[in-house]
Amino acid sequence: MITPLIVLTILFVPTLIAAAMALRTTAQGVINLGGVVGYAAAFAFFSVGHFVITDEMVAMLPEFFPARRPLIYATGLIEAGLALALLPKRSRAYAGLGCIAVLILFFPGNIYTAINSVGPGWHQWGPVYLLVRTPLQVLLIIWGYWFAVRGGGLSGLPRSLAAH
Repeated sequence: MITPLIVLTILFVPTLIAAAMALRTTAQGVINLGGVVGYAAAFAFFSVGHFVITDEMVAMLPEFFPARRPLIYATGLIEAGLALALLPKRSRAYAGLGCIAVLILFFPGNIYTAINSVGPGWHQWGPVYLLVRTPLQVLLIIWGYWFAVRGGGLSGLPRSLAAH
C-alpha cells in the first residue's frame, strides 16, 4: 500500500517547503501556495494513473458501464485539467470545488473495487483497503477546501459558497 504514502508525500512536501520559506519572507500566502502546489501535484499523479495503469482502472468500473476505457481516459483528462486549473489564482477556488466534487463522485468506485477486490494492487486488499482510503479521501477533501477553495480567493464564488 505504497500509493497512499506517495499521495501524502506529494501533498506535504511542497507545503512543508513553503512553510520553511515562509519563515524567511514577509510575502503573504506562501504556505497556502505550497498546499495548492501539493494538491495540484496529487491530482496530476491521479491523472497519470489513468494513462499508465489503464487496464487496472478499467477493472475498477462495473461491467454495466459503457465505454469503460474511454471513460477512464476522460476522467484522467479531467483530473489533469483540474490540476492545471489549481495553479492560477483566478481559477483556483473553482478548481478546488471541482477536485472536491471528483473526490466525492469517484469514491463509490473505490468502494466497489474494495468490495470486489479488483483494480490496482491495493484495492485487492478488499474492504480493509477502505480503512486506509477513507481517511485519505477525507484529508484530500479538507485539503482542497482549506488551500484551494478557502485560500484561493472566494470573491469569484457565488455568495452562498463564499459565506463559509
